[in-house]
Amino acid sequence: MKTRIGIIGTGWVGTSVAFSTLLAGHAGELWLHDQRGDVAEGEAMDLADGAAFYARCAVRAVPLECMREADIVVLAAGRNGRPGESRLDLLRDNARLAAGLGRALAGFGGIVLVVTNPVDVLTRVVAEASGLPPERVIGTGTLLDTARLRERLAARLGVATPSLHALVVGEHGDSSVPLWSGARVGGMALRDWPGWRPDEEAALAQQVRRAAYEVIQRKGATNHAIGLVTAELIGCIARDEHRLLPVSRVQAGACGLDGVALSLPALVGAGGAVRVLEPGMDAAERDALAASAAVLQRAYESLT
Repeated sequence: MKTRIGIIGTGWVGTSVAFSTLLAGHAGELWLHDQRGDVAEGEAMDLADGAAFYARCAVRAVPLECMREADIVVLAAGRNGRPGESRLDLLRDNARLAAGLGRALAGFGGIVLVVTNPVDVLTRVVAEASGLPPERVIGTGTLLDTARLRERLAARLGVATPSLHALVVGEHGDSSVPLWSGARVGGMALRDWPGWRPDEEAALAQQVRRAAYEVIQRKGATNHAIGLVTAELIGCIARDEHRLLPVSRVQAGACGLDGVALSLPALVGAGGAVRVLEPGMDAAERDALAASAAVLQRAYESLT
């Protein structure tokens, strides 16, 4: 079956998602939409010109209503963060747009992936506006934060990134929670690794939280890493992999959370983020997760 991937928003992030998805070979058809119709059409033409270098895929710009026929729709529309601005500062500017797109996808039969920031609150906004089941509205969440943590840990320890198992949960933002107590290096607890000092954890966590701000300060936006993250998530859904990934969705009881959207490990496949698992956490991490949920709840309530 040809997987039909729709991307709404062809700015920095949307085009990086499109490029990464094409190179990974996840799409049989790739549909682009943007309020700036000429931009979407131009991006589709540009990507189609490279067809000799990726798996067969039809790339074209389409009206918004066509997105209802896709298998997976990526919401990448909205403005980017500005230097010195938090993800939650973006909320009011992007929530109205996200709600409108959610309503446009009411009754949609596929999976919605929310990439636009603040991704956790907007995942909740889209889920409520669309009326779709929570497992079929997925935010990229802390999948990128987790990748950043693993990259920095690998560099610090001098091991390959695939040798590391470490998760970040909670908000994709300033209240994110690295789960140091469960981090493993080749099966060994990180805190038992020769030469590892627990007093390094706070600084590394801050590096992960500040990573996007550092990029935005230098080039104005982050796009390549989130493009790769989103393409990986698309592939997981398209191939029904049932992989355990830290993604954002409206929670329904896991870790005592209900109604708030944030990241916890979830089994992701063709049906979406169908099963949320509660990771092992120490008391401090549980408290930090509760605090992160409270931050996101207050942000959502600020919209009313």
